[in-house]
Amino acid sequence: MPLPIHDRPGWVLPIILIPALVLASCTTMKPTVPVIDTSHRSRNHESRVRYLVIHFTQLSFPRSLQVLTEGNVSSHYLVDVEPPVIYRLVDEDRRAWHAGRSYWQGDTNLNSSSIGIEIVNLGDDASPGVAYQQYPAAQIDAVIALVRDIAQRHEIAPHRILGHSDIAPQRKTDPGPRFPWARLAAEGLIPWPREAVVREAMGRYVAALPEVSWFQEKLAQHGFEVARHGDLDDATRRVMAAFQMKYRPEKYDGEPDAETAALLDAVTRPDGLELKSADGGTQPYKR
Repeated sequence: MPLPIHDRPGWVLPIILIPALVLASCTTMKPTVPVIDTSHRSRNHESRVRYLVIHFTQLSFPRSLQVLTEGNVSSHYLVDVEPPVIYRLVDEDRRAWHAGRSYWQGDTNLNSSSIGIEIVNLGDDASPGVAYQQYPAAQIDAVIALVRDIAQRHEIAPHRILGHSDIAPQRKTDPGPRFPWARLAAEGLIPWPREAVVREAMGRYVAALPEVSWFQEKLAQHGFEVARHGDLDDATRRVMAAFQMKYRPEKYDGEPDAETAALLDAVTRPDGLELKSADGGTQPYKR
């Protein structure tokens, strides 16, 4: 005859174990919060942000906002066209996904060390027959104010204010040849090739243009990721075009010529760059 259920051996065990298990689970659900004393601060620190990267969206504002807030890419800031409202989409202490596979002067994965600014501009998708869309003056004013504010707060070096095409020339052309890098230089935000150095170098390179390997070496020295095999392949042309878009936007065909050589000479020489100062003068810039 089977024993009644409450008389069977082991019946008491579940009754004892259940409260113990509940108590254990409650204990593990309440981690100890450490008490942290913040009365002492080191003087040895800097911002994690080392780069500022400028993009165009290649989309209208509504579509840009949708992609950057709901898609699989993001940016810290979005600057609209009319009016040029600046939207913060990602807090600066968070990593946004705007750079993708990227490289500059040996640094990779620039998402982790940069702030991204997306500018509403249709780029080279503006309309048939239009190379790139112009940036309205008011929008550029807003971008310059934003760049200045970010660079000052994070102490970003002027030569680390870049375009997406600088850090990913095989994939990207933004912010394109219509973006006024020379205006940023005039505002003292980025260094610029010294005119006297470029002019002197032009005379030499008109007489004798360097080999392709020289151009590749100088592009790499400037900061680009570029192969140094001496062949003028499509990848090298894309890097050359990215450089030309920034410093010689009137012609960005990716072909080596005397002016491109002179500009590359200047940006890679110790005395070849200058930075505008607040009083309107210039000073040598060493990176």
